[in-house]
Amino acid sequence: MAGVTTGGGTRIAFRTAGDPQGPPIVFVHGWAASSAAWAGQLSDHSLSAHRLVAVDLRGHGASDIAADGYDDPAVWAGDLAAVLDHLGRPAVLVGWSYGGLVVTDYLRERGTAGVAGVVYVGALTEMGRDRPGGAVGSAWDGIMRPALSEDPREAIPALTTLAERMTAAPLPGPDLQRHVGDMLRVPPRVRKALFRRDVGSAEVLAAIDVPVLIAHGTADTVVAPASAEYAAGKISTAIVRWFEEVGHMPFVERRAEFNAALVDFAGPVANH
Repeated sequence: MAGVTTGGGTRIAFRTAGDPQGPPIVFVHGWAASSAAWAGQLSDHSLSAHRLVAVDLRGHGASDIAADGYDDPAVWAGDLAAVLDHLGRPAVLVGWSYGGLVVTDYLRERGTAGVAGVVYVGALTEMGRDRPGGAVGSAWDGIMRPALSEDPREAIPALTTLAERMTAAPLPGPDLQRHVGDMLRVPPRVRKALFRRDVGSAEVLAAIDVPVLIAHGTADTVVAPASAEYAAGKISTAIVRWFEEVGHMPFVERRAEFNAALVDFAGPVANH
């Protein structure tokens, strides 16, 4: 683990792997997760020619639990900018789920400065009622309110159910428990604050001028495939990779296939 401190004084932690001199790939996890989600990428030899950096968002993992900033695009952009400044060269940004919204916030505030390419994985690019880039699926049915509760008797079963619904096929028990542990490590107030947003991104997506890969599972019930279709329709540089019969975590469910697609995309982009 390593870390940087933002201009606002928040320490953002990240895991590193691969070649320290290689072209960087920066992984941004989803809601109530952590950088540990990317273990299957950080440990894969096929990606080792890159400098691999998996970020813990503020309030998550080993990063500081900041008092605020969870609903502010400028703050999210600043957090990611601090990591990119530390790397010192353009990076491919990989945003999964809510991490896709964080990447979009960076693009909203900073444009594509320091960005070689973008990979959206099961990603949101918008949030709010009737925002097409933020369409979610049936995995949230019946669990949204208890998942945000301060009462562990409500939160733990709801978060466990959500973790179970992340994948099309069941995760091994130890992996599922680790994921639930990451969720519980995020304070309830942070879990709530992350949803306290209403933001569209049509103009931001249309302005992207670097290569983009959109990877989405056809069986994703957490972030609906319609969200990927919306982003693909707005981003002129986008190519779409559908993972058939895969849920919300193609980088786990089809690790080898996902990593091969990432190598094929990031190699030419990062070395351009």
